[in-house]
Amino acid sequence: MDLSTSDTTAVRSFYTGLFGWTAEEPQEEFGGYFMFNGAGGQPVAGCMPAMEGAAHDVWSVYLTVDDVSKTLELVPGHGGQVIVPAMQVGQAGTMAVALDPAGAAIGLWQADQFGGIANAGEPGLPSWFELQARAYDAQTAFYRDVFGWNVQQLMSEPFRYSVLSHGEDQLAGIMDGGEDFAWDVYIWTNDADATLARAGELGGKVIRPAEDTPYGRLATAEDPCGARFKLMAPNAQMPGA
Repeated sequence: MDLSTSDTTAVRSFYTGLFGWTAEEPQEEFGGYFMFNGAGGQPVAGCMPAMEGAAHDVWSVYLTVDDVSKTLELVPGHGGQVIVPAMQVGQAGTMAVALDPAGAAIGLWQADQFGGIANAGEPGLPSWFELQARAYDAQTAFYRDVFGWNVQQLMSEPFRYSVLSHGEDQLAGIMDGGEDFAWDVYIWTNDADATLARAGELGGKVIRPAEDTPYGRLATAEDPCGARFKLMAPNAQMPGA
């Protein structure tokens, strides 16, 4: 995942203070792009100054693909649109960006020296990715047919929800309807309420207070520039709790 921001200085201070991430130095040859790393030094997310005319103050999700060019060939025939063609990023890999049938942006990443991040439920690391779909059937089919997802529908009408299954793991979800019809990123924390309070102290904003659900204690916040992210913390209702 990565963050396009209108103020790299503000978000560097915010996320390092909130999650204990460290921020590498900007790479001027890549437009000021830099990496956030977790407490153990592992890559967590990328960040870059927003480009003129492009979406800004938003988190984006990238899916690993074996061949970017071949995957992009499938996009138009399944209702999507390529908005950033395949682009080599140094020796790290090749990226691209597409829109799914409802206009939600999704990144593609073909790894070379950088394999991406692990979907690990440890504090400060991503724990879930979720698409709020306004064209549920078309979007679910898009990710199944373009990216080869094994889609498992967990809930049916009136609240439809499907997950990307990979063996015994569930890696991402697609929810029918929602607030903003886009991809959301969830960051794991041991205490959602304390993390929300800290976000406010660091200049962020609480969008939805923490609440208990069968999938953990969830909350929504914004960084000082308005980029939205979600928090997931353990609770007694979680499977395996």
